[in-house]
Amino acid sequence: MPLTLDDLHGGVGAHRERKRVGRGHGSGKGKTAGRGTKGQKSRSGPGVRRGFEGGQLPIQQRMPYKRGFTNIHKTPWAVVNLGRLETLQVEGPITPELLSAQGIIRGIEFPVKILAGGELTRSVVIHAHAFSDAAKAAVEQLGGSVTELDRTDEWVHAKPRSRRLPLNRELKRARTGKVGGPTRREAIAALAERQEA
Repeated sequence: MPLTLDDLHGGVGAHRERKRVGRGHGSGKGKTAGRGTKGQKSRSGPGVRRGFEGGQLPIQQRMPYKRGFTNIHKTPWAVVNLGRLETLQVEGPITPELLSAQGIIRGIEFPVKILAGGELTRSVVIHAHAFSDAAKAAVEQLGGSVTELDRTDEWVHAKPRSRRLPLNRELKRARTGKVGGPTRREAIAALAERQEA
C-alpha cells in the first residue's frame, strides 16, 4: 500500500489543542477560567515578578545568612609549605614559575603564599606574593631571604559592584536622574572633565 500525505503525522503529544477558557461551566474552565476567585493573580496584566514572595524577604536573599554562601570573588591562593620547598633540588631563587614547572602549584596565574608548615634545614632565596610571619622568620634564621612580589593576578582589583561604589556616590551627589538634575551620561562626562582639570 503506497504512503500518502494523509499517513504523515507527528508523534504522540507533538500537537496539543489549546485550552479554550471562559466558554461555559460545562468545560470545567468557565467563569473564573482556572484562575480562582479574586486576587492579583486572577486579574489581567503581568501579575507578580519572578521570585516575588508577597513582600517577605525572598529565598535568594534569605539563603546567604541562613545557610551561608560561597564568595565567587575569593582569591584562590596557591599555598606552599616550607617542608615542600625542602625537597626541591634546585639552584638559585625559588620563584612561582619554578614552582609551577615542578608541579607544586597549579599555575603562575595564582598568587603564591609561603607558610611555615614542615621543616626547612637549608638556606634558600624565595620570591612569592606573600609570606606568613613564621615562614619569613624561619627562612631568615637559616640565612636565606624572602622577596614579596607585586600581585598582578586578576583577583587584585575589586569586583564590579564595589568597584563602582565611588562613582555611584558622586552621581548621587550630582542628583543624577532627579528633576532638574543631569542625565547619567552628562554627570559622568562632568566628572571626567573635573578629574582631568
